Amino acid sequence: MSLLKTIDPNPSFAPRENVVAADRLIAGDPKLKTWAQDVARNETVHTGVWEATPGVSRSIKGETFEFCHILSGVVELTPEGGEPVVYRAGESFVMKPGFVGIWKTIETVRKIYVTVTP
Repeated sequence: MSLLKTIDPNPSFAPRENVVAADRLIAGDPKLKTWAQDVARNETVHTGVWEATPGVSRSIKGETFEFCHILSGVVELTPEGGEPVVYRAGESFVMKPGFVGIWKTIETVRKIYVTVTP
C-alpha cells in the first residue's frame, strides 16, 4: 500500500450521482457528482472530487471535519448566525465539526474534498 495518493481533478471513471436530500433542499434542483478516490484510517478519512450544479441547501457537518479546495465555479457559504463568504476557483476552506449553514452554488462547482469522521 502506497502512502502517497494523487487526487485526479478530472477523473475518467463514472461518478456516483445523487441529489440533495429533500429535508436539506432550499432552492433549485442541484445535481451532485462524487468521484471517491481514497479511503484511509479504517474508513474515517475520505478524499475525492465533488461537483454540484446551482442550487441552495442546508449544510450540516455533524462530527465531520471537511477540507475543500475549489477547482472551478463559485459557492457562497453562510454559517448559521454569520455572514456569507464567497469561494472561487483556487480558494480553500475548512468546515469544522458542528458547522451548520447554507451552501449556495452560484456557478457549477467542482472541489477536492477531504473528510475526517471520528
